[in-house]
This record gives sequence, C-alpha cells and structure tokens, in this order.
Amino acid sequence: MDHNSEANDVKQSIRMTADRLLTCLSDEAAERKSRSGIVIPATANVDRRLVWAEVIAAGPTVRNVEEGDTVLFSPDAGYEVEIRGDAYLILRERDVHAVASTGSEGQSGLYL
Repeated sequence: MDHNSEANDVKQSIRMTADRLLTCLSDEAAERKSRSGIVIPATANVDRRLVWAEVIAAGPTVRNVEEGDTVLFSPDAGYEVEIRGDAYLILRERDVHAVASTGSEGQSGLYL
C-alpha cells in the first residue's frame, strides 16, 4: 500500500495558534445588493467597507471572541485559505472591530 495515499485520506483537526481566528465569510462579503436592488459583486472596490464573518475556531490567546461569534473586520486584514474545498479567512484578534454574539453575560452595546 502507498503510505502517502493513506495519509491523504485521514482527516486532521485544525487548531488555531496564538491570537488567530479561523472565520467563514458571510454571504454579504461575497456579493451585496444596493438599496435599490442592484447586485454589487465582491470584486467591486468599495473603500473602507467592513464585513462580517462567523468564527469557526479561535487560538488559545484570543480573549474577546469565541467560536460561533460573528466578527466585523476589514476584508484586506486577513489571509484567505482553502480547507477541504471551502474558503476561509484567518484573522488576528486585533483586526476585529466588533463582535456579535448570542451570549448576554457582561454584554453591552447594540443588538443586531
């Protein structure tokens, strides 16, 4: 048996390091609509527009974000990565501008 083909078939768990976040971009980041219904593609240059993403995994030193939270960030802040055919973005915690979570303990601010 070929040892390399066996290694390729084994699924590995992914653990983020340090202050890194593995996020899945929202549909809003991929394609948006104007108020009048015109579709704006992701490739359109919209300066200073922040986008939302769901946190899939968080590194051990991340303090203010948990798995399942939604974070607001600048799309040029992270690094794109493909894992098992799906696109993700790796961010640093310091690149996050806001966090939306379902938990209510110690929370203040706006509700989405």
